[in-house]
Amino acid sequence: MEQDIDAIIRQRIRGLRLAKGWSLDALAARCFMSPSTLSRIETGHRRIALDQLVPLARALDTTLDDLVDSGAEDDVVIRPLAEHRPGVTTWLLSRERAVAGVTVAKTRLSADRHAHHRTEGEPRVHPGREWFTVLSGRAHLELGDRTFLVHPGEAAEFNTMTPHRITADATAGDLEILSIFDRDGERTHLRTGD
Repeated sequence: MEQDIDAIIRQRIRGLRLAKGWSLDALAARCFMSPSTLSRIETGHRRIALDQLVPLARALDTTLDDLVDSGAEDDVVIRPLAEHRPGVTTWLLSRERAVAGVTVAKTRLSADRHAHHRTEGEPRVHPGREWFTVLSGRAHLELGDRTFLVHPGEAAEFNTMTPHRITADATAGDLEILSIFDRDGERTHLRTGD
């Protein structure tokens, strides 16, 4: 098991270095290590010491935890459960411990909910940004005093300090969108019922 983790760590170091487009010399200079030492670490010809991992993680712009994680996740497949509210069905497509504090969700808004929804409350405001793409149907994005029509395959990204609301264009049928929320957006839209 220890050898497997060592191999994963070595692959991560090399993979992150190459993803940044850095040579051995470039990474070695950033973590105050000789290029030959770094080469031996990557190839498994030298044991990795903790005092080497900390500067490597810092130079590679990652955390020590991420660098040494065993990679043994129990199940990588997410099996979303539908949460139903009148006119809205939502599936969470990310885990609670989502990367960078974002939540990914698929939402279906009923087209017949459109007329009722326009009169049932004010558009939402909260800190952060939101992003969504239309999978099917057409979205009416109310953003302040403007309304945008977003078609399938198109995406919208906006500052959520502007009052906003997404509804289905009744002439195009039910609306399905894929959304990415930061923590504030997830709390506002997925936990309070909008």
